[in-house]
Amino acid sequence: MPETFTVEKLHQLTGHNASVFCVGDFKGTSRFLSAAGDGWIVEWNFEDPELGRLLAKVETQIFALKYLENTDTIVVGNMNGGVHWVDLLQPEKTRNIAHHKKGVFDILHHKDQVLTAGGAGLLSRWNIEDKRAVESIHLTNQSLRCLDFQADRNEIAVGSSDHSIYLLDADTFRIRKRIEKAHDNSVFSIQYSSDGQKIFSGGRDAILKVWDLEKFECINSQPAHWYTINDLTLSPNGRWLASASRDRTIKIWDVETFQLLKVLDTVRDGGHINSVNRLFWSSFENTLVSCSDDRSIILWSIK
Repeated sequence: MPETFTVEKLHQLTGHNASVFCVGDFKGTSRFLSAAGDGWIVEWNFEDPELGRLLAKVETQIFALKYLENTDTIVVGNMNGGVHWVDLLQPEKTRNIAHHKKGVFDILHHKDQVLTAGGAGLLSRWNIEDKRAVESIHLTNQSLRCLDFQADRNEIAVGSSDHSIYLLDADTFRIRKRIEKAHDNSVFSIQYSSDGQKIFSGGRDAILKVWDLEKFECINSQPAHWYTINDLTLSPNGRWLASASRDRTIKIWDVETFQLLKVLDTVRDGGHINSVNRLFWSSFENTLVSCSDDRSIILWSIK
């Protein structure tokens, strides 16, 4: 482990009344969002994190969330497949569009469009201006669990419960490559490397894999957690990868060597006491944000 690599727990934030499933960026580097099974969308400030501000509430569990940069709109996906367009200036006019089935598990903001991944294998592209689904592709009969975008490749990666990873042309939705049997179970998390040459994946099988995107070969595979890997995220400098698991831990990995650098757990580090559901690695003082079934959010300083 590099001598300069240190982790400090800064704050543990409470206020949600159910499992917290989403954390993400919001209007600059000093703020972030959370959303949970209580239907609340909450704004937090890194500089004064103890008091969150309720922005909006929907009437069901929120599984996915995305703030649309430079707008006053947040898009959330619920457990029933609805896509909510939350107008922050007029929250009472939030639109809930019943579109997917069995839940919306991830949302991606790409150029001037929004992509949503649904529980019945449907990937949909939305026009932001009129909040309408303009194109959909049915990739599989099983759930689409995670999305990522790589600008240099102009490519969208999709992880699925059919054990596959799909690589799609971001403009046409054409399938460039399907990596079948990528995991033994559902692919819950995917993350491109910053140079776009590799993709990291984690699944229900608790295995962390690294894929070479030139040869489409798995170049590293290791049992990373005891239970499901729920999320993966890169550090802002692209050097480290964080994984979150149902085993209650967060692990930090070296992107080049694939070595484990740090384990954040309940007893030693004051970590979460239930499943860690989602991560957000902010450029604000290199702060890693985690959220959990324990209804809390933890801020970690990584240096």
